[in-house]
Amino acid sequence: MYEEELNEVKQKCLSCKKCPLSETRTTVVFSGGIPNSKLMLIGEAPGYWEDQKGEPFVGKAGQLLDKIFASVGLSRQKDVYICNTIKCRPPENRNPLPEEKDACREFLDAQIRILHPKIILLAGSVAVQSILGDIGGITRIRGKWFDGEAYGLPDTKIMPIFHPSYLLRNDSREKGSPKWLMWQDIQEIRKAYDNL
Repeated sequence: MYEEELNEVKQKCLSCKKCPLSETRTTVVFSGGIPNSKLMLIGEAPGYWEDQKGEPFVGKAGQLLDKIFASVGLSRQKDVYICNTIKCRPPENRNPLPEEKDACREFLDAQIRILHPKIILLAGSVAVQSILGDIGGITRIRGKWFDGEAYGLPDTKIMPIFHPSYLLRNDSREKGSPKWLMWQDIQEIRKAYDNL
């Protein structure tokens, strides 16, 4: 039911030349997982492996993300729609520039509008700023629910989470560590998912 509308947006995205990233990309990275009106994860921008394969979160960070979902019985094949704030890789994996995010915003907005997910997870500070604005650092706001109503997304709950690449750089699992906090967050997300 969503596939046809999403495919129309994807076709437009594949030929997009609205910003200079269109000249340096290998491929457009539109989405991964399955179209699901329950759970959407929005990341920051494609990295090297994503640019090569045309799918978000397929490198080491993506493998960790899959393990995080699997730890509570969720998977990208059955439960999660995955996309990024921008669809082309910035050179050297730098953060997207404001004008790049603006140029790509119509595609992200269309994905959200078409699926109208009940839960949106924002992985990392770039995704948080793109959807919620400048509301504080990720370490302070991760794991908190935000009411989508305030952001034009009625009936949607939004949670910022650590980006998996950040977790790869912080290996400790001690109480209070980023990985330990992510474990708390993913369990809370699973509960919310089950209550839909």
